Amino acid sequence: MSDDSNIITDLGLEMPLPNGADTGPAVGIISQYIKDLSVENPNAPESFQWTDTPQIDVQFNIGARELSDEVSEIELKISINSKGPSGTQFIVELAYCGVVGMRNLEDTQKHAFTYAEAPRLLFPFARSVIANAVRDAGYQPLLLEPIDFNGIYLAQLQAQQGEGAGAEPLGEA
Repeated sequence: MSDDSNIITDLGLEMPLPNGADTGPAVGIISQYIKDLSVENPNAPESFQWTDTPQIDVQFNIGARELSDEVSEIELKISINSKGPSGTQFIVELAYCGVVGMRNLEDTQKHAFTYAEAPRLLFPFARSVIANAVRDAGYQPLLLEPIDFNGIYLAQLQAQQGEGAGAEPLGEA
């Protein structure tokens, strides 16, 4: 056997494995859960008789908290407020979380997974919780439209880079 025995060929790429260590990138959702759920139905039962179409305001926020070098908690916060001319029909606030593992990723890849891919994976479950909560409050289930988290992420990166383009460098290179 030659000295090349520690090299694995996968798809034509040669990658040395130091002492058999797993150096390939790996990501995945370890668990997911409802961290906080609040449903308010302040004008029931009168609000069930209202015939005006309500204005529905939906707000999203994505947060992340590092639990260890390879594990983070991703929090998808969704706030929904349904108001009509007669008053508030319902308010739903959800903090839906996922614990994700990320190993052997560059910082840019880790950031992209944290703020684009992980929320994309968690959203269908959070959407179901919202639909059921609104239904259980006495209204038709509210089915949120799909969200392009990757598109939003890329737009925010471009906006940040645009802001940085006009700024003067902070130090010498």
